[in-house]
Amino acid sequence: MAKSTKNNTEKQLMQRGARTSRPREEKWMLRLYIAGNTPKSTAALINLKRYCEQHLSNRYELEVIDLLLNPQLAAGDQILAIPTLVRKMPVPVRKIIGDLSNEEKVLVGLDLRPIKK
Repeated sequence: MAKSTKNNTEKQLMQRGARTSRPREEKWMLRLYIAGNTPKSTAALINLKRYCEQHLSNRYELEVIDLLLNPQLAAGDQILAIPTLVRKMPVPVRKIIGDLSNEEKVLVGLDLRPIKK
């Protein structure tokens, strides 16, 4: 009887769209839009790689798109400013504009919390 109640509760939560915690092994797909080798673009890339290694280790894929070489790619993610970081996965999609120098704001913006030490 207890097992049946547990299953019903789980079904009800799923039907209501309740959020569950993300699996630890979930793959993150990130896309960084830059414009050439500018100081802000370089800083954004360095900062992002550092945060990913610290907080996502081997659970991320990073695609860097240089809009000077491929300007048509800006339309797909509606990029209006650069550098811009787009979190494609996990959903929902999130965007952060700037050089990503404020670690706390970046982690909150990505809905990623630092590992407690």
